[in-house]
Amino acid sequence: MSIHGEIKRVTTHTLQSMKDHGEKISMLTAYDFSMARIFDDAGIDVILVGDSASNVMAGHETTLPITLDQMIYHAQSVVRACKRCLIIVDLPFGSYQGNSKEALISSIRIMKEAGAHGIKLEGGEEVCESIKRIVGAGVPVMGHLGLTPQSIYKFGTYTVRAREEAEAEMLLRNAKALQEAGCFSLVLEKIPATLGAEVAAQLKIPVIGIGAGNGVDGQVLVMHDMLGITKNFSPRFLRRYLNLYEAISGATTQYIRDIKSRDFPNEKEQY
Repeated sequence: MSIHGEIKRVTTHTLQSMKDHGEKISMLTAYDFSMARIFDDAGIDVILVGDSASNVMAGHETTLPITLDQMIYHAQSVVRACKRCLIIVDLPFGSYQGNSKEALISSIRIMKEAGAHGIKLEGGEEVCESIKRIVGAGVPVMGHLGLTPQSIYKFGTYTVRAREEAEAEMLLRNAKALQEAGCFSLVLEKIPATLGAEVAAQLKIPVIGIGAGNGVDGQVLVMHDMLGITKNFSPRFLRRYLNLYEAISGATTQYIRDIKSRDFPNEKEQY
């Protein structure tokens, strides 16, 4: 039987064991109680309460505007829903870049107020001091390299990262630095598949990809993209498992039509 099937509660140790045994890790974002309950019941290994909530929940163009308080609110909702999966929460932009003390305070707030199991932050060697301090306080940390959306204005584009040899070497160096600093896992976003496989092979910790190819230890997608709630976002790495935009739109249209035609509610739907 797989580790995934045997485990009653997924922990950071579980993910490490899955990597060691060659079992892939499944991860999705969630931001509310109802969807998190469905994912947890379905057996997802990890839920990421992503700062992508800034985009898909609040309608912002980037992940930058969302606040720590808002992230804690979303995380609280997810934690209430889940009995099995590991719950990781993004540190939002501005809540950890200042210094390692600020990063630690933000992480402790997420753990205490939301009841999450760990945090995720973006960056390489420049955030290692903060990671060491957070891990030293007993908080598990997931790293994030490649395309880092909080740095979008520095990059200027959402294009694939680390195509050139120099940037690829820097990414690998940063990945090793994050592992050395104490990260239990690492997300790689939108990098060449060969580089993703190389990083996963050279690191002891699990590497989870989003647009990083099939050679990594697991995959993550944004919930709204995977379920087809978003309509105008179609990167190569995205597989839509449903088309909820059309399904929900169709149901809403039918609901309106039934009300207008006096079909709803019918006799059986009244007291």
